[in-house]
Amino acid sequence: MKQNEEDVRLAVSLAVGTLRTATGQDWDRRAGDLEWSVRETVEHIADDLFAYAMQLTPENPPQESYVPFGWRRSRPGAPALTLYAQADAGPDGLLQLLDAAGGLLAAVVAVTPPDRRSWHPYGVSDAAGFAAMGVVETLVHTHDVAVGLGLPWNPPEDLCDRVLRRLFRDVPRTTAAAWPVLLWATGRGEMPGHPRRAEWRWDGTPLD
Repeated sequence: MKQNEEDVRLAVSLAVGTLRTATGQDWDRRAGDLEWSVRETVEHIADDLFAYAMQLTPENPPQESYVPFGWRRSRPGAPALTLYAQADAGPDGLLQLLDAAGGLLAAVVAVTPPDRRSWHPYGVSDAAGFAAMGVVETLVHTHDVAVGLGLPWNPPEDLCDRVLRRLFRDVPRTTAAAWPVLLWATGRGEMPGHPRRAEWRWDGTPLD
C-alpha cells in the first residue's frame, strides 16, 4: 500500500484545522500522556516532517545515519529538535510552521525517485515510507495534543488503514476500525485480547 504526498497534506491539513480551534488555550500544558507540552509536541511533529524531507533530498542519501543537522533541547526532558517556532509567534505561528513542514515533506515525496533509499533507525526506507512516517507522527501526536487541549480528533479511517498497512504490517487487526488499532500500535490505547504496548516501533523498509 503506497503512501504519497496527498496523504501527508491531508494529515497535516486536518491537524492544523483541528488545533487552530484551540489557539486561545494554554499551549504550555501537558500533551496527553507525554512529558512534553502541547507546544513542544507540535514543534516535534514539524521537526519530524522536516527531518524526513531532508533524508530524501541528498543526491546520495545517508544509509547509516540522519543528515547531520544540529539540534538542541529547550529544557531537560524536552524533545531534541532542529526546527523551532519563533518564540513570540504564538500558537498561530507554530501551526504555520507545522503547515510549512508538512508542505515541504509532501513536495519532496512528490519528486523523489521511487528507487531512492535513505536511513531511518526503524529501517532504511523509500519516499513512500517517509511519507507514511510523517503521517503517523502527525496523527498520533495530534492525538496527544488533542487530549491535552480537550479537542475531538478522529482522523479518516482510510488514512489510518494505509498507515497500518505500510508501517505496522504485523499488528493484529482485531477490530474493523483502523484508528483504534493505530493508537494501540503506537502505545496509546487498548485493544481487546492484547496488553497495552509499553514499547513499539514500525517497519519502514520498502514493500518491494
